[in-house]
Amino acid sequence: MSAPVVKQGAPDAATQADAMHVPVLIIGAGACGLTAALRLAEAGIETVLIERDATPSGSTALSSGFIPAAGSAVQRAAGIDDDAARFAADIQAKAHGTAAPHLVAAYTGAAAAAMDALARHGLAFEVLDGFLYPGHSARRMHTLPERTGQALVAALERAATAAGAMLLTRALARDIWVDANGRVTAVGCERPDGSMDVIGCDVLLLACNGFGGNAAMVAEHLPAMREAVYGGHVGNDGSAIAWGRQLGARLADLGGYQGHGSWATPQGALISWAVMMDGGVQINARGQRFHDETHGYSEAAVHVLAQPGGVAWNVFDDRTLALARGFPDFVAAEAGHAVKTCAGLAELAALIGCDADTLGRTLQGVGPQASDAYGRRFERSLQAPYHAIKVTGALFHTQGGLDIDAQCRVLNHDGQALPNLLAAGGAARGVSGNDVSGYLSGNGLLSAVAGGHIAAATAAALLARTLVQESS
Repeated sequence: MSAPVVKQGAPDAATQADAMHVPVLIIGAGACGLTAALRLAEAGIETVLIERDATPSGSTALSSGFIPAAGSAVQRAAGIDDDAARFAADIQAKAHGTAAPHLVAAYTGAAAAAMDALARHGLAFEVLDGFLYPGHSARRMHTLPERTGQALVAALERAATAAGAMLLTRALARDIWVDANGRVTAVGCERPDGSMDVIGCDVLLLACNGFGGNAAMVAEHLPAMREAVYGGHVGNDGSAIAWGRQLGARLADLGGYQGHGSWATPQGALISWAVMMDGGVQINARGQRFHDETHGYSEAAVHVLAQPGGVAWNVFDDRTLALARGFPDFVAAEAGHAVKTCAGLAELAALIGCDADTLGRTLQGVGPQASDAYGRRFERSLQAPYHAIKVTGALFHTQGGLDIDAQCRVLNHDGQALPNLLAAGGAARGVSGNDVSGYLSGNGLLSAVAGGHIAAATAAALLARTLVQESS
């Protein structure tokens, strides 16, 4: 398979004669690309999405499908007191102040409008109830009733195509043509039979991928994840970064990523971090806890991988089991026999393979009266029977990429915007800073949905077109 290439000049005359031309071309039909395409199509701007898979999926479909936003109509209807400033403060607190300030402000400011716009197209969001994800000070996770990323991307696809966006599947973007001024003029797409389709455009949005599926780039930029299981999409091969480098684009935050410390093994399934936030704990092969589980599931990946064998056990009780069964991913993992039930301490110790006395002391430290060495405060103790899931740490998706301004325009090394190249979602830097610990739950879909919403407005402005007025 050929590497992503930027070509100077124009496609040959014969190819140009057969090529279609559209105002806006989007590479990647995940949450970012579909959100942008929907907004553009709503304004009557012809848009084509290039998607490598037969059906849009990507990182969005592999996620839980929860989108954080502050101040949406759905959130207000639920009586939740929240706003963009509070959301931005939560992001920066998690990233220790290292997240790109202009993107934090842009994304938190646009997220509610993006959610309201999607709702107008039939996406019936509700706010996730019952617990707060680590680092969030308000309930702001928006989810469809199905509570899956697959349902989210399917709903976005239906809405975008119904509005008039054109979706070209089984088309792997390979070549980008630029003129002497650095303006993108066309994209070449490799088809399953090896042929190449060329599509001309006035504006190109890279909404395609990060580099989590590129082993060489992971080893270079994310050494802690070199040996980790990769739970992301194969399409995250770093193509956007490869094109950007050839175009002289600046890169940023390549050390940022979303890990997850709760990847069921050997089943290969995501276990919701709601298990930890409701009172569950992670215990290693020695029968000991090893971190404060409420700090976040992203950095938990590193903590889990540092344990003997690179594994741990999620241990929880009946109350948490009932909560977890409200998440389809958990139900699927339970059907795959990931959840083991133990009547008491001795059986749990035998399952883990640890000393029962050590495990007993660990569980005695879980409770409202206990002083925790890691600083966690427990509201309750765990009650037998115990449930346990063997997990490892996984890499889900990267949070660094092409540097962009607040309008999602790709920047060169001098900080100037390239003429007509935009990027958002996994292709661009996110709002997690440059380290795994900076990832606030939902940052990936925030960058995708808010970024796609903003990029659509920028594309329209480059075309001297006006989008549908947002309601406040």
